[in-house]
Amino acid sequence: MLRFTLLWLLVFLFASISSSSARPAPYAMRISCGARQNIRTPPTYTRWYKDFAYTGGIPANATAPSHITPPLKTLRYFPLSEGPENCYIINRVPKGHYSVRIFFGLVEHEIDNEPLFEVSVEGTIIHSLKSGWSKNDEQVFAEALVFLLDGSVSICFHSTGRGDPTIISIEILQIDEKAYYFGPEWGRGVILKTTSRLTCGTSKPKFDEDYSGDHWGGDRFWHPIRTFGKNVDAPRSTESGIKKASTVPNFYPEALYQSAVVSTDSKPDLAYTMDVDPNKNYSIWLHFAEIDATITSAGKRVFDVLINGGTVFENVDVVGMSGDRYTALVLNTTVALSGRTLTITLHPKKGNHAILTAIEVFQVIVAESKTSPEEVRALQALKKSLGLPNRFGWNGDPCVPKEHPWSGADCHFDKSGGKWFIDGLGLGNQGLRGSLPNEISKLHHLQSINLSGNSIHGVIPSSLGTVTSLETLDLSYNFLNGSIPESLGKLTALRRLNLNGNSLSGRVPSALGGRLLNGASFNFTDNHGLCGIPGLPKCGPHLSAGAKVGIAFAVFLSLVLLVICSICWWKRRQNILRAQQIAG
Repeated sequence: MLRFTLLWLLVFLFASISSSSARPAPYAMRISCGARQNIRTPPTYTRWYKDFAYTGGIPANATAPSHITPPLKTLRYFPLSEGPENCYIINRVPKGHYSVRIFFGLVEHEIDNEPLFEVSVEGTIIHSLKSGWSKNDEQVFAEALVFLLDGSVSICFHSTGRGDPTIISIEILQIDEKAYYFGPEWGRGVILKTTSRLTCGTSKPKFDEDYSGDHWGGDRFWHPIRTFGKNVDAPRSTESGIKKASTVPNFYPEALYQSAVVSTDSKPDLAYTMDVDPNKNYSIWLHFAEIDATITSAGKRVFDVLINGGTVFENVDVVGMSGDRYTALVLNTTVALSGRTLTITLHPKKGNHAILTAIEVFQVIVAESKTSPEEVRALQALKKSLGLPNRFGWNGDPCVPKEHPWSGADCHFDKSGGKWFIDGLGLGNQGLRGSLPNEISKLHHLQSINLSGNSIHGVIPSSLGTVTSLETLDLSYNFLNGSIPESLGKLTALRRLNLNGNSLSGRVPSALGGRLLNGASFNFTDNHGLCGIPGLPKCGPHLSAGAKVGIAFAVFLSLVLLVICSICWWKRRQNILRAQQIAG
């Protein structure tokens, strides 16, 4: 009994040590768009979080366009009236390498209304929906591998004027830091967009989850392709285990290598052709495992691999290179393609037949540099303070994607700092209300501001005088009041200043008046309270702010004394009348 107890304790201790040293589970966030509560979906009972406080848009019932779409009943769509850009901003995402996937859907009872729009992650376009996407399994979602380093992720949908973006689900799945390393160009400034992922020799589509794959590989979707064409190849499959499959950093599921296609005598070359975007770089991953019973040793099957006719791998011997039969082998190459097609050809050199298990093709995208966070916050404060209409959007990053900048914000790229900044605001005659926030001064690179013809009230922030690069400031025809800040006189680059058509008062700063002699164009008309320069009324005796406060205080004291004296006189009069009444 004692021996059994000691043995049990040793087993428990070993299990505890093993579990404590095991790698923690990867971060995973799955959002069911439009959902009001968390749900789980069969057959794996994956958890999907409710869609709350991430974005705008309108929830609706969903029609899934494909059987591979997660079995979710809702979606969120973004009408153009809410702006051309709409984003999910998801916070508290640990730093790391992630697979980001978005499934698209159709609004219930509108299955013929197929919207076309673009998708960006962290300001970089990763996908443009093409006509007919809802009838193609590989096009009902967009997926990209991206590094997330600032604790959050922005996933934006950009309207192209052809229907409202409709999103069923978003998945953010952490993967290994070194996943899909393809060479020196790989790194944090690179995004890999999934173009195609095929599993050969089978007709069943599967996700890694269906393959019981390691979660650190993400949850990849493998599109099945039983044959590349009639009589050009033959499927192979096995139930034997596959060695060296689920290994770091990519963690491919073992079952992926249990099916393949093999070329035939009538067509010894094994070839697959797919459409791609021209003038792009592509990272191609080819998977092999010798599962054909007719190949018993190394040297029995040898072939070359060609991409668009050019040899990229010579004398591929799957058994020899992997070390054994039923053992996974992965080959990777990156190519620059100028045309619109990608053709992968396996050309036999020994054994007459080639074998292929799976294909992955990624488009290599250079991640866009982002706008300075301080300037983004300043624009968001301006949006809130001026009540910017929804049609402007102003969601995500102001300057990227470059194809979809914020309306009314002009951007410039600083090569030395590697960031975008705002050098112009053009929001004239847009029905803006509210007041100018002090945060506008955080736009340190502004050269031009045009907010004319709106209904902006309040004072001109004195902090504007710190934007030393400002050359043009047009605040005409608003409802601004108060005085012109002295700090505007410090803007030595200012050449055009329009403050006409407001309710400003007080003396125009002398520094601005002197600038008129140097060819600057300033307009202060239609402000009945301004004075002090030619063309405006003369100013009376000028009192400092302290003097004005002193006078106001003296007037207040005088009023208080007058009230006290009046009370004293009234009481004395009452006492005299009372004494006269008593004497009478």
